[in-house]
Amino acid sequence: MATTIFSKTIKLFMLLITAISFVNAKALAAEIEVDKPNFIIIIADDLGYGDLGYTGSKQIKTPHIDALAKSGVIVEQGYVSAPVCGPSRAGLMTGRNQVNFGFDNNNVKPGPQYNREYFGLPVTEQTIADRLAKQGYVNGMIGKWHLGDEEHFKAQNRGFDQVWTYPVGGHDYFRSEPDGEGYLSPLESNYKQPEPITYITDDTGNESVDFIKRNKDKPFFLYASFNAPHAPLQAPQEDIDLYKHIENKNRRIYAAMIHRLDINVGKIISELKANGVYDNTVVVFLSDNGGPGHGLNSRTVNVPYRGSKGILLEGGIRVPFLISWPAQIKANSVYHKPVTALDLAPTFVALSGGKINKKDKIDGHNVFPYISGEKAGDPNHEMMWRFTVSASIRDGDWKLIRLPDRLPLLYNVKNDLAELNDVAAEHPQRVVKMLKALGTWDVSTPQHLYMEGAKYKKQQLKSYDVEYHSIQPTK
Repeated sequence: MATTIFSKTIKLFMLLITAISFVNAKALAAEIEVDKPNFIIIIADDLGYGDLGYTGSKQIKTPHIDALAKSGVIVEQGYVSAPVCGPSRAGLMTGRNQVNFGFDNNNVKPGPQYNREYFGLPVTEQTIADRLAKQGYVNGMIGKWHLGDEEHFKAQNRGFDQVWTYPVGGHDYFRSEPDGEGYLSPLESNYKQPEPITYITDDTGNESVDFIKRNKDKPFFLYASFNAPHAPLQAPQEDIDLYKHIENKNRRIYAAMIHRLDINVGKIISELKANGVYDNTVVVFLSDNGGPGHGLNSRTVNVPYRGSKGILLEGGIRVPFLISWPAQIKANSVYHKPVTALDLAPTFVALSGGKINKKDKIDGHNVFPYISGEKAGDPNHEMMWRFTVSASIRDGDWKLIRLPDRLPLLYNVKNDLAELNDVAAEHPQRVVKMLKALGTWDVSTPQHLYMEGAKYKKQQLKSYDVEYHSIQPTK
């Protein structure tokens, strides 16, 4: 009898231990879920490298972006995978060099020979949102998409739960029309009836803030994709008046547009703090490419780099790039090795608890261990670009550019930031080696899905030889 009672007691004890373990496991799982970091990408459009306070502007004040820079790590060598909007965003959104799946060009005004069913980010590619959804994240896309307007390309069908956007690659800043097309197209949303535009930079900021409010109690990813300071040049008059000391009218308006962008970056950060999620949110700020234009009357400044949107000199592909994560990244840090927008997808997936497999063919890397100092080395020792008439490869500090009308150009971008000194003739063996690597990659890539108009080819080639700002303007 005593043995039977003892056996029953043991069984009850074991059941109790099992139940407690199950409850603790569930509690631990819930705690881990809560502790997953949130992710925000704040992306500007056509922002000149030198047009922020922290990058050296003597004309444009950006206190909120500067504060974000101080709160985390400044990526000293931040790159995008293309010098124009659409391909750059395709690379960022997938972690794959977009040339590797045929997204070479902006998807605007396709020629009749191209099928609109393929006129966007291929549905075979997974987005950051697709991958984070598997980790339990709610995903929001606010602002510019530019990765396809056909139904199967839209953000709500590419892993994003809550979308507020507009078609094509930009929008008028003050108005839309019910039956408008292009930059006057109606706003689109899958969670609300869009309200009339006030100023689209403010509207993008406000919708981003509302997304944070709605989703503060769960892991979230917000892609806050601003149109500013992309053309058309439009800004509230009170912002333009702040920069009346700038003589160049276009630059004056452009500066006002950056001012308003900065205010809305501040709104997003303030909302994170107000909802108690600031410390555990990874915030990345960058531009999709360098500032457009050349000559001393250009509205944008890419100093200290030469070049502009559309070409593969540093001024076209090297961008302001900040990463803030107060819980894990030391404030006032600088990371000196290259990081590219391709690194964001694999980094976010790793930090969310997910995994990238070889079959994913991801070109980016999880750079957090390098930024945090856990790992040494340079995951982006070699990088490659191709866009219309030009292709480029970077191997350590050496960068080669291949153009159709001249011998290859070779620069040491550590010693020659502005790429003024072509040293190809002094390093023939290096040129041959880098050309071989670039060409091997080039011929391994698939056919273009579509091409932009041929008129841009001459324009881009000419842009390698024109004058650029070499110092920060003061007037």
